[in-house]
Amino acid sequence: MKFQDIFCIILIGVFFQQRSISQDDEIRKPNVLFIIADDLTTTAISSYGNKVSKTPNIDNLATEGTMYTAAYCQYPVCGPSRASFLTGYYPSATQTYGYVSGRENIGETRETWPQLFKNNGYFTARVSKIYHMGVPGDIELGSNGKDDEASWTERYNSIGPEWKAPGEGELVQNNPDYSKPIRGGNVMTIVKANGGDLIHSDGKTAEKASELIREHKNEPFFLAVGFVRPHVPFVAPKDDFEPYPFNEIELPYNFKEDWEDIPKKGINYVTSENAQMNHEQKQKAVAAYYASVRYMDRQVGKVLRTLKEQGLEQHTIVVFTSDHGFHLGEHEFWMKVSVKEESAKVPLIIKVPGKEPAVCNSLVELLDLYPTVAELADLDYSKHIQGKSLVKTLDNPAYKVRDMAFSVTQDGKTFLLRSKDWAYIQYGKDNIQGIELFDMKKDPKQFTNLALLPEYARKVAYFQKKLKQKLKKVQDNDLEITYN
Repeated sequence: MKFQDIFCIILIGVFFQQRSISQDDEIRKPNVLFIIADDLTTTAISSYGNKVSKTPNIDNLATEGTMYTAAYCQYPVCGPSRASFLTGYYPSATQTYGYVSGRENIGETRETWPQLFKNNGYFTARVSKIYHMGVPGDIELGSNGKDDEASWTERYNSIGPEWKAPGEGELVQNNPDYSKPIRGGNVMTIVKANGGDLIHSDGKTAEKASELIREHKNEPFFLAVGFVRPHVPFVAPKDDFEPYPFNEIELPYNFKEDWEDIPKKGINYVTSENAQMNHEQKQKAVAAYYASVRYMDRQVGKVLRTLKEQGLEQHTIVVFTSDHGFHLGEHEFWMKVSVKEESAKVPLIIKVPGKEPAVCNSLVELLDLYPTVAELADLDYSKHIQGKSLVKTLDNPAYKVRDMAFSVTQDGKTFLLRSKDWAYIQYGKDNIQGIELFDMKKDPKQFTNLALLPEYARKVAYFQKKLKQKLKKVQDNDLEITYN
């Protein structure tokens, strides 16, 4: 046989091998890697504009995927927010406002987001907090919290010492004279912990998630990875505190008269005043939050590196987000619950194989994740779920998904309508207990409430009409829902 003939045979073999690989790539179902942080505000992420807090792994993902700059949660508290985007319904539709999975109100026959993938042949796994878990309580115990077992093929909990971790501890909430010891619960306790990443829950979560990626790399998977930081207590290895000396932290601008035009219902449940925080304690709280974010970001990087090392990047849809934001002293507010910008807005990055990196400024909601990822995986889903697919934004980031984002809080009795240029907040449905209107172009920090000024009466009436329409639409969308 001549050399030319041998060479041609080799070329033909390579061609058919490449064609076979290409066909396999087309047939293979995409994996889904869903990563969610707990209580992570956009204001603490460097790719979203923070110049002090450094989040290199989240930032790198943002340069590879589509970063959404105007994404909003549907309830700025862990339980109802997660129940909403995992079931596909607004809290106002299912009356799900507490620390539950959401299954209680949508019924057993409806598929949750991960369950949809499970029922379509995917291996689905949860690592740590996806549905609601109490932090620190369920993390200390390693318990399932308010999980939905039907959503998962397998589920894993990551036990951590939380506020009991050995190290240097301090309580900066309701401890004005520094006399009280650190404690658990939903309070701003700080622990500069001894030892490394694997002592804590998030380190174990990253390790388990990486293990599952390696074990299931040859089958389609939906892997949900829940990190609990930067949720209080602010616990991280002491090295993560070093880049953030508390005395160098610049606190948000505030002024004495700020609360004068905020309705009573709009004063957040934790403030510098009722938490008795002095200037130094505020600085320490922000520094500790940044340290917790730094620790969490490193764990995100570990999981993403495993995906790359296993050669799965071109087969995997990656989603990164948080259940809601977090106040770090804006308006002298702390933590979540309010529907002001820092609490209701969330980071959101979606990376899809074959899609170009982009920044999308359209208003979107966490509720939109369910239909988006289902469509990307070519799965049929219920016509009743209430999110909108974001798939068009992945090809055209200028595509407009929504005119307004909608969020509720305080047991569904406080509402946010966020348009491109305006934020309207209403306290109470019929018996209005106060309203706020902010020009977000001129007043992005929401210092000047325009709602009661006569010249804005038409704008207020417009939003009140839109809110009534929205509430009627979300509550009437699926008449088969049984309200508890």
